Amino acid sequence: MDKKKIGVLLSGCGVFDGTEIHESVLTLLFIDQAGAEAVCFAPDIPQAHVINHLTQQEEKETRNVLVESARIARGEIQNINDVDVAQLDAVILPGGFGAAKNLSEFAFKGPQGEVNKDVVALLEKVIEAKKPLGALCIAPATVGMALKDRSPELTIGSEEGIIGALESIGVKHALCKVDEIAVDEKNLIVTSPAYMIGPGIADVAKGIKKLVEKVMEMTQ
Repeated sequence: MDKKKIGVLLSGCGVFDGTEIHESVLTLLFIDQAGAEAVCFAPDIPQAHVINHLTQQEEKETRNVLVESARIARGEIQNINDVDVAQLDAVILPGGFGAAKNLSEFAFKGPQGEVNKDVVALLEKVIEAKKPLGALCIAPATVGMALKDRSPELTIGSEEGIIGALESIGVKHALCKVDEIAVDEKNLIVTSPAYMIGPGIADVAKGIKKLVEKVMEMTQ
């Protein structure tokens, strides 16, 4: 029996300017433990900016989202443009500010910002194919922006400003604890707040494990 293939959309490497590393590694771990194969990919674009994770100050340098994401994927990664959704059973987006800075402009312009066109195209293909879509932490903001016409139901944590911003474009919000998931049965979207609530990696792991398990269940 062939393994299920779960796409993992990365957005760089590092919580402040790319993918949240704990969330992405836990996602990859739980996919593997579920007997599935993770297929990592990312857009081949410049990062919005580069943050020194020691000082949290912006650096005067440029980095590439695909190249940085390859650090997490151990080099096994594709350009998002080369991904065939027909070959995947589901897609999951870990969080980190890269999801809201590189995959979309949510961090800079709120829900009125743009979503990367290749990300929109991929997410639309996943939904149209009736395949499950998972998103963690701040990544549901980008999912909500990309799929706003479908009135998705998701969780983004408990920060009222972010909840209100997403609700203003037609996103339905569900309050969840860190170890809980929100399930949009109509659109097959599963979300969990992860580090939007925290506080630690053991706490975050509980919600991510449930999300991966639910996504896997929905692929049946």
